[in-house]
Amino acid sequence: MGEMVIATTRNNTIRLLAIDSRNIVDEAQRRHDSWPVATAALGRTLTMAALMSASLNDEQRLTLRLLGDGPLGAIVADVDHCGHVRGYVEKPDLFLPVNKLGKLDVASAVGKGMLYVSKDLGLGEPFIGQAPLLSGEIAEDFCLYFQESEQIPTAVSLGVLVNTDYTVAAAGGYLIQLMPGSDEESIPYLEHRLQNLPGVTELLMKPYNPAEILQILVGEWDVTVLERREAHFTCRCSRERTIWTLGSLGSSELNSLLAEQEGAEVTCNFCREQYRFSATELRELIRKIDCISYIENQT
Repeated sequence: MGEMVIATTRNNTIRLLAIDSRNIVDEAQRRHDSWPVATAALGRTLTMAALMSASLNDEQRLTLRLLGDGPLGAIVADVDHCGHVRGYVEKPDLFLPVNKLGKLDVASAVGKGMLYVSKDLGLGEPFIGQAPLLSGEIAEDFCLYFQESEQIPTAVSLGVLVNTDYTVAAAGGYLIQLMPGSDEESIPYLEHRLQNLPGVTELLMKPYNPAEILQILVGEWDVTVLERREAHFTCRCSRERTIWTLGSLGSSELNSLLAEQEGAEVTCNFCREQYRFSATELRELIRKIDCISYIENQT
């Protein structure tokens, strides 16, 4: 579970969000058995997805895809309006030495490329926004996304601190957005405060909770908390969903699996749950596919 706080300040002209996502990222690390730099990159992306879920309404969901040219490969995170978040990274066992600052080198792992945000708003075709991955640090890249794709001035901070045993010591993030009606004096004030504050994981290790972090961010301004939410690492996969995915392969491909493996084993990319289907189950699935195909050909 991750605690998220949604708030405003300056007469509702500045939107504030903060989350403690340690449990989410720690669960992702456990499921994917990820190494530190992969945990940091995936954790930042999962944290960003959870923060962005605050803007979703009932039955809406969004997917974040970071496609950089670094050795880490693709990073994908998916979240619904309830804060059920899941994700994966293409190379979870990537090792890279620390950077010049002695920190995990997420920027080199991710590289440059494109960031895509797909929003399923329940209206048919999803809305897809995009921005270039210029830094690979992820938080900075999402600042650019909000500016270019949504035209909202936004400050983002994301952080993941990994223990020597690869578990997660701290993870979280915050998001500050200037809404219509915000005054010009707000920008330099916030810039000055953010430049002189410690990183989000350092704040969480103090420990400060998300509401306290938001107050620290804005200093003397009053913060109005609108909502407190929980976010969880939760996958939508199931045995029923998986067998229908197998069915989409067609009877020819399934017959090949039956001949080669006498069954099938499918692993969910998002949570690494494994589903095993016996030869009997595959034969029954093939029979159903052939029956449907026969009926369609007769009509």
